[in-house]
Amino acid sequence: MTEYTTVSIPKELAARVDDTIEGTTFSSTSDLVRFLLRSIVIQHERSGGDLSESEFQEIAEQLTDLGYLR
Repeated sequence: MTEYTTVSIPKELAARVDDTIEGTTFSSTSDLVRFLLRSIVIQHERSGGDLSESEFQEIAEQLTDLGYLR
């Protein structure tokens, strides 16, 4: 069984996330956050453990192009 923890984000950001996931397959802020964190961790692991700011930006751009971020 998977155990979970709580991550806090500002309410303003949560509202923006709600707007962002509207019309996507994500059913909640938690779904999007899990997806984004997995994507970043996978990219980080593939790059040998060093994720630069430009690589992070590239991930964000890819997610924007896919419609997950605005």
